[in-house]
Amino acid sequence: MRKIDKSDEEWKSGLSDDVYTVCRQKGTEHPFSGKYYDHKDTGIYQCTCCGEPLFDSQTKFDSGTGWPSFYQPVKEGSIENIEDVSHGMTRTETVCHACGAHLGHVFDDGPEPTGMRYCINSVSLDFKKK
Repeated sequence: MRKIDKSDEEWKSGLSDDVYTVCRQKGTEHPFSGKYYDHKDTGIYQCTCCGEPLFDSQTKFDSGTGWPSFYQPVKEGSIENIEDVSHGMTRTETVCHACGAHLGHVFDDGPEPTGMRYCINSVSLDFKKK
């Protein structure tokens, strides 16, 4: 069960157009355009819609894709994986477990220790510096 349950109208009225399009309508930002793809500060990346902690900067790596990439979530259960068969391909979508915000996708071509690459839209994230 989600912790945060708002109507579409409530989300739309409280989010910028870019955040609403990506997080609530499963959009994406252009590669190399987001504020966090080359971000190097130490801290926690949170869901921009609800503030739920999602990724620790210590798990961030440069995947060369143009989106912030992480090899694991900050804690088990913070991210929900959903099969995505849109755009003529099969992928695994990642959403915030607390509010259901679309974050991006996860792939199994990341670095050790997990081998996973969480490829996340910057607009889906806020950053809290340590």
